[in-house]
Amino acid sequence: MNTDEGLRDRDERAPAEPGDADTEAEPTPPDEDPEGSEGSDASDDSRPEVSWWHRDHPTFSALTGFFTGLVVVLVVPGGFAAVLRTMFSYDTAEDLFPFVLVMFAVPIVLIAVPRTRRFGRYMLLGMLATAAVVIGVAALVVWILIMTDG
Repeated sequence: MNTDEGLRDRDERAPAEPGDADTEAEPTPPDEDPEGSEGSDASDDSRPEVSWWHRDHPTFSALTGFFTGLVVVLVVPGGFAAVLRTMFSYDTAEDLFPFVLVMFAVPIVLIAVPRTRRFGRYMLLGMLATAAVVIGVAALVVWILIMTDG
């Protein structure tokens, strides 16, 4: 639940002012139909209660974005190479492999759209952090192998 929804819910449940005409009527919970009719059409403004993971919780979108970026960096290049190798010869697959960098367009597009901006930022952060760790560890391992082999 974001701040605006919390304020709206609190305002809807607020006690009526002393001068209001319906001070004796209790407020209707948002999930009940005020007319009592069973067949409500889809045009009304009431939304069904969504589960906790569908709400705009800042921690959820940040964590899912970061770990999505991590998975993208770890899985997409290998999967792309496997698909290329099954479809083309080795030389052609090797020439086409740099197109895997198009995967960086996904978080950039997500950042451009206001609704997905937070998720896209954390996805890009996850991708860059994972790539930095992989490259750093690979460089350290190569340096240690060169120094010990001498």
